[in-house]
Amino acid sequence: MSAAGEAALVRPELPADDELVARVLAGDASSYQLLMQRHNRRVYRAIRAVLGEDRDVEDVMQDAYLSAYRALGGFEARARFGTWLIRIAVNSAIDRRRRAVPVVPLDTVPETAFARAEPPPLELVDPERRVGARELALRLEAAIDALPEAFRAVYVLRELDGLGTFDTAACLGIEVTTVRTRFHRARRLLRDALGEEIVAAAEVMPFGGERCARVTEGVLARIA
Repeated sequence: MSAAGEAALVRPELPADDELVARVLAGDASSYQLLMQRHNRRVYRAIRAVLGEDRDVEDVMQDAYLSAYRALGGFEARARFGTWLIRIAVNSAIDRRRRAVPVVPLDTVPETAFARAEPPPLELVDPERRVGARELALRLEAAIDALPEAFRAVYVLRELDGLGTFDTAACLGIEVTTVRTRFHRARRLLRDALGEEIVAAAEVMPFGGERCARVTEGVLARIA
């Protein structure tokens, strides 16, 4: 789903998330499809941030959406649906990683563990070289993937998904002060490795088109 596509899905004349949730609970599966399409890119980025790579992301997305669908009756409207959904997505990704390799919970990682973290070992870009926006974005994606997991998850939710500090803390189950610290350190590592021009590259970790359709259709088939 492109940025323009996401914007189209949240036009004022379209139902808000809470209304779509109510329709799903009333038996309208098509409303769940719209919810997935609306949040696909954020869910994709959140899961990839935990996994640290693109492999298995679509499978975990489907698992997360199914878990959310089954728990939808317990969703309380005083929380934002997007934040609630991303928390489920993060937990699904952590569960997938835990089954492969033991994972230290993000809220137990001491800040001193990354006090001397080195920037990702990527080649600096010659400022005189003209490169396309997608190449810049790919370099940034690689640098984000190379960040320590605790930094990567915070950076993706704050910078790419645009979540606030409190929502990010809620999604990851960590303190607000920890979010602020890890976010600033992640930005510094990326700037040191790539420079300000690349860190500001647009369309990082896009998710749309065929992949967006494949995930939503797969979830609806499993629900059915």
